[in-house]
Amino acid sequence: MTPYILAESNWKTLKNHRFELAVLPWGATEAHNYHMPYGTDVYEADAVARESGRKAWEKGANVTIMPTIPFGVNTGQSDIYLDINLNPSTQLMILQDIITVLDRQGTKKLLIVNSHGGNDFKTMLRELGLKFPEMMLFTCNWFQALDKAKYFDESGDHADEMETSIIMHLNPELVLPLEEAGDGSEKKSVIKGVQEKWAWAERKWSEVSEDTGIGNPKKSSPEKGRKYFEDVTDKVAELMVDICKAKSGEMYK
Repeated sequence: MTPYILAESNWKTLKNHRFELAVLPWGATEAHNYHMPYGTDVYEADAVARESGRKAWEKGANVTIMPTIPFGVNTGQSDIYLDINLNPSTQLMILQDIITVLDRQGTKKLLIVNSHGGNDFKTMLRELGLKFPEMMLFTCNWFQALDKAKYFDESGDHADEMETSIIMHLNPELVLPLEEAGDGSEKKSVIKGVQEKWAWAERKWSEVSEDTGIGNPKKSSPEKGRKYFEDVTDKVAELMVDICKAKSGEMYK
């Protein structure tokens, strides 16, 4: 039994134990270019949360890692076969139910470790924060915690060099040879403001990418993935430790 992994814990241990922080990894189930598994975001969420939880636990953080939610917002991929969509309103209801349990049972801190670019929990946590004023609610995108340019040669945001390298490190048996991958070319919006990123519109995935990837994965390697994974889990573990130490009413100075 791993004490910081909820799925591996038992009632004998937890009957008289209360965690300071609950961590909810959240992924997605979707195509990742030709060479990567549909569960890429789930595998990443599982691994990042588990390893970060281990590092935080060893530093004294009283944290539990909950099971990963495997479906995310895929509204822009409705025509990509078996890309499973959860609407944001559905995510809100799931979060509300989970927070209701935590709040009632005395675990007053929640961190969402998000592994999917289509998920955006900030507005949900604003609303839920009003309903649960004693809860301290946090969300993080682990894939934005570090400057990827220091680790990888090619930019991208989906089945790119970073994601491919991580899965090559974590689950190499699930990655096809890189010569079978598409090049992840992305067509840009014709709207200048969207190109400049101060305006936004959802991408119609099948129109922006021929292979469902965005970012060239051809220079990926398990060694790059291992280095990035080690550093990013250090960073997320630090966040968990900081949240565990934080006290309500003393959050700012």
